[in-house]
Amino acid sequence: MKNFYKVFIFLFMIYAIFMSYYLFQTHQALPSSYAGGPADPATFMTSQQLQTATIFSRIKDFLFFMGVPWEWAIYLFVLGTGLSTAFYFIAKKIHKRSLFLQASIYVFLLSIVMFLLQFPLKYYSYKVSRDYGISVQPFEAWMTDQGKSILLDLVITIPMVWILYTIIRKSPKKWWFWFWLISIPLTIMMYFIQPVVIDPIFNDFQSLQNQELKGEILALAERADIPADQVYQVNMSKKTTAMNAYVTGIGSNARIVLWDTTLNKLEKDEILFIMAHEMGHYVYHHIYWMLLGSIIASFFLFYFVYRLVHWVVRRFGHYWGIERVAELNSLPVFLLLLSLLNFTISPIENTISRYSERAADEYGIRMTHNPDAAIRSFQKLTINSLTEPNPPELVKVFLYTHPTMVERLYTISNETKQIQKQNTEKRTKE
Repeated sequence: MKNFYKVFIFLFMIYAIFMSYYLFQTHQALPSSYAGGPADPATFMTSQQLQTATIFSRIKDFLFFMGVPWEWAIYLFVLGTGLSTAFYFIAKKIHKRSLFLQASIYVFLLSIVMFLLQFPLKYYSYKVSRDYGISVQPFEAWMTDQGKSILLDLVITIPMVWILYTIIRKSPKKWWFWFWLISIPLTIMMYFIQPVVIDPIFNDFQSLQNQELKGEILALAERADIPADQVYQVNMSKKTTAMNAYVTGIGSNARIVLWDTTLNKLEKDEILFIMAHEMGHYVYHHIYWMLLGSIIASFFLFYFVYRLVHWVVRRFGHYWGIERVAELNSLPVFLLLLSLLNFTISPIENTISRYSERAADEYGIRMTHNPDAAIRSFQKLTINSLTEPNPPELVKVFLYTHPTMVERLYTISNETKQIQKQNTEKRTKE
């Protein structure tokens, strides 16, 4: 095991050096076909704005690429130092019979360790956002949100861990399948309660104050057959200068939401395009497809975890004090494998997401008949949020659920040219 940890540390250092060089020493060339058009950053950003956005984005990207293996390192640390087994013994000592209480104590102790060891990266990410003016949230408010996240995670995780280990003990060979079945209604419930229960815990929602804009947005929603009679604005300006808008929820819980930063920084026609784009996700049932995809992906994830976790415990369990998979001290092994597998499949998920975002862009333009507003909104989003317009390929593959800004702008400008050409040819024939 000592050799294993030495190899892991060595590989982590090599990986960190490679990612540092890749992100801070390489330049992603802009395709020649983009030059001089709306997708060319030089046409809508100053050299200083582009440089600042690039540096900020690369730092945040580096923190992401360090954060993922650091999470794996924490799980290995908890296992290798015997903390996981110590937490389990503490939980059993406090209550010998109740698996739910044991799971509650164990998950609480593990969560505290995870938070403390991940805190330096989280805090540095927050500090970078503050230094570059993206975050305006005071440290105390930021810490309050961190505390809320921990409590919410505990409320969700403890019952799931209890269910998992109860099923493992009752069905050692089929637990992955039964747990997957139980996870389906729980996943659907999360989609349903997210906008009305969870989101308000972190942000203040109120009815959109601009009645004229509200009427035009609801008119778009009516044309899109979205069952909404209200538009919400959320007070994000106390936390960030970034902009956002979204349509979320399923069924009667569907919500149209605008950040107040978006309201303050975009023109009305730009806001209407953004909202039409978000409505495109609803019209194309992207939320339902995402839900279905999540359910299907979890089926394979749980199966592969089942195949791997037993092998890992047989191979390394005696080093970690883990006798059986059915014991709570094996939980970090589950979490490590899930994290590894999720990271592995993230490029596939991101590719699918980028496809749905392109479809929503097209829908937004068709709804508003205003590609110029679409171009202006994306250009302003790029400048305001310090988004790198043309990020490196690895960043796009692992982080981007949306097309890059240069890709979005280039696609929209090309579609605009084609529409204009078709209209010209049609008028000529007439």
